[in-house]
Amino acid sequence: MSLSITGGTALLPEQGLTVADIHTNGALIAESAPQSRRLDASGLLVLPGIVDLHGDAFERQIQPRPGVAFPMDLAVAETEAQLLANGITTAFHGVTLSWEQGLRSKETWSLLLAALAANRPRQMCDMRIHLRWEAFNLEALDLAIEAGEVHLLAFNDHTEEMLRKIENPVAVAKYSERAGLKPAAFRALLEGVAARGAEVPAAHARITAAARIAGLPIASHDDPSVEKRAEFRAEGARISDFPMNEPTARAATEAGDWVVMGSPNVVRGGSHMGWASAATMVEAGLCRILTSDYFYPAMLQAAFILAERSEGLAARWDLISANPAAAAGLTDRGHIAPGLRADLVLVEPGPAPRIVATIAGGRVAHLTAEGAARLH
Repeated sequence: MSLSITGGTALLPEQGLTVADIHTNGALIAESAPQSRRLDASGLLVLPGIVDLHGDAFERQIQPRPGVAFPMDLAVAETEAQLLANGITTAFHGVTLSWEQGLRSKETWSLLLAALAANRPRQMCDMRIHLRWEAFNLEALDLAIEAGEVHLLAFNDHTEEMLRKIENPVAVAKYSERAGLKPAAFRALLEGVAARGAEVPAAHARITAAARIAGLPIASHDDPSVEKRAEFRAEGARISDFPMNEPTARAATEAGDWVVMGSPNVVRGGSHMGWASAATMVEAGLCRILTSDYFYPAMLQAAFILAERSEGLAARWDLISANPAAAAGLTDRGHIAPGLRADLVLVEPGPAPRIVATIAGGRVAHLTAEGAARLH
């Protein structure tokens, strides 16, 4: 199936925003598309599809309330619909594989992989796995290494933070509800896991070696310091996922690492954790990638907010498309050019930009009523 998107203002490599007709042939962008369907994009922006390196909003489809779970196939289908409605054509699900029970357990991990595999023949969004390996999860080490479904590995350690909050009843209640345990049982589980801390370095080395052999991009999550970032870089982690402060982000950037921050941070005007401001980091040249983090609609909005503040849309759109694609080693997307994947987003610009259509792999994957009226 071919498609001609006509009359829109397209974001083209080296040309910027230019009125141009864009054509697709099958899953790819083409020079021309005779006898194609036509989508009238006059008055709209035609932008490369959004690439989300780290999104965990899918957890809200699996468990919308603590202890309330839904079938995984239904959760995956609803997640894909939300992604496409928000212009995200490539999504790395940030799956935390933890020692916890419930939402972040190895059982949930296995169910999610199975549901994604079952959905793959009909999926339009390219849904991938960003494995957030919880450092103390020694029991599931082989499961993670042997899965063969991981596209990005991130070093993750929430265990020590949980230990610091063990006397905080509010924090313990949140953790125990997510795990489906009573607070006392969760506390006992946490303390038992922490007691095996001496085994963590060997497990870390093993999963790092497996990622290198597989050629996976490697990230470290919540880098707390320049020194810790340097340690991860030495192991091959060239993505700094949510550095906790500006000096760490600066050191990462100066070393050529990809620094990742959350789009909700930009949209809300700051970090909900009280950490560094993503907008400030972008404008200082210390952040080159934005992700959805926990809220898919934030990516589109963040790019437009930053474009309005400075630099314009062409530069800011790279934060959510070209740059994350490059960091993940995906050379076939992130730009609009013949021979690349036909991943496109049609946006009505304005104070509240709105997605009219999403094209994923050359297929019309999401269409509003206005978009349907433009399709001929």
